[in-house]
Amino acid sequence: MSVQDFFRWLSTLNPWLEIVVIVAAFVVVVGLILFFIEIAPRRGTVYTVIRLIACIVGPALVLFLFQSWMEAVAAAAVLGLLFFFLDRRAKDGAGSLFQLVGFLAPAIVLLAVGLVVPTIQTIGQAFMNSRGTEFVAFENFVWIFTQPQNVRVILNTVLWVLIAPVVSTVAGLAYAYFIDKTRGEKYYKILVFMPMAISFVGASIIWRFMYTARPEDVGQIGFLNQVIVWFGGEPYNFLADDPWNSLWLIVVFIWIQTGFAMVVLSAAIKGVPTEQLEAAELDGTNGWQKFINVVVPGIRPALIVVLTTISIASLKVFDIVRTMTAGANNTSVLANEMYTQFRSFEAGRSAAFALILFVLVMPIVIYNAVQLKKQREIR
Repeated sequence: MSVQDFFRWLSTLNPWLEIVVIVAAFVVVVGLILFFIEIAPRRGTVYTVIRLIACIVGPALVLFLFQSWMEAVAAAAVLGLLFFFLDRRAKDGAGSLFQLVGFLAPAIVLLAVGLVVPTIQTIGQAFMNSRGTEFVAFENFVWIFTQPQNVRVILNTVLWVLIAPVVSTVAGLAYAYFIDKTRGEKYYKILVFMPMAISFVGASIIWRFMYTARPEDVGQIGFLNQVIVWFGGEPYNFLADDPWNSLWLIVVFIWIQTGFAMVVLSAAIKGVPTEQLEAAELDGTNGWQKFINVVVPGIRPALIVVLTTISIASLKVFDIVRTMTAGANNTSVLANEMYTQFRSFEAGRSAAFALILFVLVMPIVIYNAVQLKKQREIR
């Protein structure tokens, strides 16, 4: 029985019975994990016998489920080697090394399946044609960097990274600092953090209505254009005015991410030692000097985390652009263009865009990892 056969059989059952089977399968998986981590590594004759039984029952179960002698033999070989190693470990202790491997194995498998393997496949696909049948070397990258429209896509992405993280972090820091320990602080923070509870798609729909422009002789449904009309101006098409339209999209991203920056930096500000702030006041520093010379250095690790996190998010931004403009009027970014090429059955070009995005993200990730390592060394 293959996995597909199992799910096909499961779909034929009564819904209540399906729940029972799924829960039972979950309990079995948890039991196997506990067995390999807690029971199998232990020493003693009883546990040696248990391991021996498992070496017999395991292959028999594989043979029953898959009806294949080859898979049963392979399972027996793997289990035999595994339990031989466990038996040796059990003679010297509780098998701590295997416990470590047991706990890390699920995460390692998920990373390999969900990240490492797709990354390798994408890198290979970036140097293939649209069907993935012919090696074309750097043709996809030449096409990207020689087309003015694609160069504009890359410049738009760089613009997002330069503006969005800085403005979001500065706004979040200013808000966190000025409302720190003020009356009604929690309510002010809730108002700023609230956009974080909205998905990028939901926020994009909200702001698309905010930006909507209709003819002057027709009633406006967009709030911003209604305000403009109230003050005697003409309706302004925010999303069609190149190059300012990219900035209006970035505003939506900043509106969401400011809440994230505010929460993280507010917690960091509260962690600045009170003694340092009092010492600065005794030295006669004003509010600005205390902020620059005491608070900012004290929250530097949090600032780095916030800046790098928002930078990575702005590099990968897709939902806002796709929902509000779909990349029209020169607003497209790398992630959106990657999706557009994939929908156009240009897998090679889509992979090339993905690889460029990966290369741009990696320096930020490495910098963040280096800074975290330095902080651990200081502690």
